[in-house]
Amino acid sequence: MAVRRASHSGSWYSDSAKELGKQLETWLNTADLTHGPARAIIAPHAGYQYCGACSGFAYRQISPVVVRRVFILGPSHHVRLGGCALSTATKYRTPLYDLRIDTQVYADLEATGQFEWMNMSVDEDEHSIEMHLPYIAKIMEDYRDSFTIVPVLVGSLTPEKEAMYGRIFSRYLADPQNLFVISSDFCHWGHRFRYTYYDRNWGEIYQSIQTLDRTGMDIIETLNPGAFTEYLKKFGNTICGRHPIGVLLQAVSSLQKSGSNGHKMSLKFLKYAQSSQCCSMSDSSVSYAAAALTFE
Repeated sequence: MAVRRASHSGSWYSDSAKELGKQLETWLNTADLTHGPARAIIAPHAGYQYCGACSGFAYRQISPVVVRRVFILGPSHHVRLGGCALSTATKYRTPLYDLRIDTQVYADLEATGQFEWMNMSVDEDEHSIEMHLPYIAKIMEDYRDSFTIVPVLVGSLTPEKEAMYGRIFSRYLADPQNLFVISSDFCHWGHRFRYTYYDRNWGEIYQSIQTLDRTGMDIIETLNPGAFTEYLKKFGNTICGRHPIGVLLQAVSSLQKSGSNGHKMSLKFLKYAQSSQCCSMSDSSVSYAAAALTFE
């Protein structure tokens, strides 16, 4: 049985179950339940000292009693990937308890012929999926034996491929027992990220970054994948999870087109934060945002 170790624990977040559990509880208790029960969330994947509190606003919207399967779509930071990849592990370790991978859904996804496999070293190098596991474990702890996870590493997809994966995932999104976790930070600003877009009409640099991010967030809330693609083309905003977000928007779009859903879908951003406030061109920062998608 292949177990993926918690390779970023002890550095990106606490490796003490007690300390970690307490921290997550504090963040969850700070957030209000205002847009739930969530069928999907968008939440960041940086070190918890930077984005843990922001993530709490997304995770607070989840109703664990209905969830039996958690899809986690995280962007690939280290390997070039033209599509999506599945894990060779059967379990993902967290300091709280191990999370089991849904082998049946994996088999169904593989049968589409559109997924490749990532080896264990690629899996353990990547943080975009792992940073969500402690939060998932915490939210689902009362149901730890009755849910599975479906981790998916998302590559640099063309809009056509985002649409294709959106169609594949749409039937899972339509099922209220499934939850989608979309892993994404927002603007990575500064020379070290090779991105220094600054509109002085928007105020200080950090205010310009916020306006840029908010513009993108407003577009994501319209659930229009084409408009989001256009926004990225226009501003080049360095949203690292833009492809997982694109896949979610395409899955929503696919359900809307099929008319089989019959539900009103609503996506709302609930929290926004920056790692630091940039005031000069030599500064740098990463932005974080938390959102929830509901079906009415």
